[in-house]
This record gives sequence, C-alpha cells and structure tokens, in this order.
Amino acid sequence: MAKEKKTTARASDITSVDRASSENQANPVWFKPVMFGFMLLGLAWIIVFYVSQSVYPVPSLGSWNILVGFGIMFIGFLMTTRWR
Repeated sequence: MAKEKKTTARASDITSVDRASSENQANPVWFKPVMFGFMLLGLAWIIVFYVSQSVYPVPSLGSWNILVGFGIMFIGFLMTTRWR
C-alpha cells in the first residue's frame, strides 16, 4: 500500500509541475510585435479618421471608425495580459 501511495503522489507531482511550467512559458517571438502592431494600427486608424475629417479610412462607417480604431487597440491591450 505504501508503494501505491508514493507512486500516485509522484504522478500527481509531475502533473502539477508540467502544468505550472506550461503556464509560465515565454511567448513566441512574433507575440510582442503583433501586440504593439495592433495598438499602433488602432491609434493610426483614429488619427487618420480625425485628420481626414471623417473621409478616411472607411467613409461608409462614418463615426463608427472611432469604435473600429478602439476595437483594434483593445485587441492589443488584451494581448498584454498574456505577455510574459
């Protein structure tokens, strides 16, 4: 019985170590440029909207272009929660 308990305990220890190490892994190389790219693209979208006096980037959206820009930036900000 003692051997079974030790074996079970070791298996659960290994599983918890594997789970912990997989959660703390570093991000891939492309993660940071994509994250900052989304934030800058959203900012550029809003700046273009204001500078062009609501003609660009998508004229048919009108004032919804602001929401699109903030939505793109929000994707970048959400990515910061996974940045390690």
